[in-house]
Amino acid sequence: MKTYFGYVRVSTPRQGERGVSLQEQRDAIIRHAARFSLNVCEWFEEQQTAAKKGRPIWNRMLKLLRNEKADGVIIHKIDRSARNLKDWADLGDLIDQGIDVHFANESLDLQSRGGRLSADIQAVVAADYIRNLREEAKKGIYGRLKQGFYPMRAPVGYCDHGAGKPKTIDPVKGPLVRAAFELYDSGRFTILTLGDELYRRGLRNHAGTRVTRNGISTILNNSFYMGIIKIQRSGESYLGNHEPLVTKRLFESVQNVLSGRYATRTKAHDFLFRRILTCRLCSYSLNRRTAERPCLLSMPYERLPDNGRSGRVGRQLH
Repeated sequence: MKTYFGYVRVSTPRQGERGVSLQEQRDAIIRHAARFSLNVCEWFEEQQTAAKKGRPIWNRMLKLLRNEKADGVIIHKIDRSARNLKDWADLGDLIDQGIDVHFANESLDLQSRGGRLSADIQAVVAADYIRNLREEAKKGIYGRLKQGFYPMRAPVGYCDHGAGKPKTIDPVKGPLVRAAFELYDSGRFTILTLGDELYRRGLRNHAGTRVTRNGISTILNNSFYMGIIKIQRSGESYLGNHEPLVTKRLFESVQNVLSGRYATRTKAHDFLFRRILTCRLCSYSLNRRTAERPCLLSMPYERLPDNGRSGRVGRQLH
C-alpha cells in the first residue's frame, strides 16, 4: 500500500484552538484515504495563513516529498494548500515530478490536462480572494485613520479601549513617556543612559520588561505622542483624535537633538530675588548672569563712566 502525508491547515492559532476545522479536514482526508486504499503515514498540521509564502511546516513537507519519503500527499481542498501562486507553483513542480497529490473535497485528476487546468483556475481564484481581502482590509484601516482612530495596538504610554474608540493616556506609563521626551530634550542624556533612567523610574514595555534601546528610539521618533498618526510605509499623516502626551514644540525639539541639529544649551537658574536686590556700590540689580558668578564687586574696583553700554559694571583694580 502506498504511503501518503496528510496536510491540514487553519489561518491562525486562534482557529486552531477551536479545533473544529482541523478535525473536519482530518475526517475528510481519512474518508478519502479509505475510499482509495491509501495509507496516511504522517500528519502535518499548520496554523498559519497561506496568503504569503514561507510556511515552515508546508516547506518541510515538500522537502520530504522531494526526497521520496512518501508517495504523495492528501489535502482537504486547494485553498488549504496554497493561497499564493508561488506555493501553488511549487506543488505543481512536485506533480510534474510524479508525486501523487489528492484533494479530499474535490474530484480532480491532476495527471490530465483538464484536471490540471481546473486546479490552476481554483488556485488563481484562491489567490485573488486574498488580494481582494487585503484591499478591503486596507479600506477599513484607512477609513479609521481618516476618522482619527489608530487601528493598531496602542504604543507604550497609552491604553486600548477596543475598536472605534480613541486611545487614552496610561496614568502610570504616560507621565514616564512624557518625561522621556523632556529628559532627552535637556541634552543631558543619550539613548542608552535615558533607558537606564526610565527603567529606574519604573517605565516598562507591554510585556512588562525593560524598554530596549530600540524601544526608546521608537518612542522618541513616534509622532503619535504629539497627536499625529504617521504611516511609515506610505509617509501619510493623519490627525489623531487622542490626547497628545507632548507638545509639537517639544517633539520637534527632540527630533533636532536626535539629528544633532541643536545648539549647546546653558542652564540658567531663576533666582528668588532676581531683579529685586541691587548692589549698594554699583546700583545694578541682581540678574541671572551676575547671580551665577562670583561678584567682582566684592573686590576693589572703581566705577567706570557710563558709555551707554548696559552690563559693563566696572573693572578690577590690581
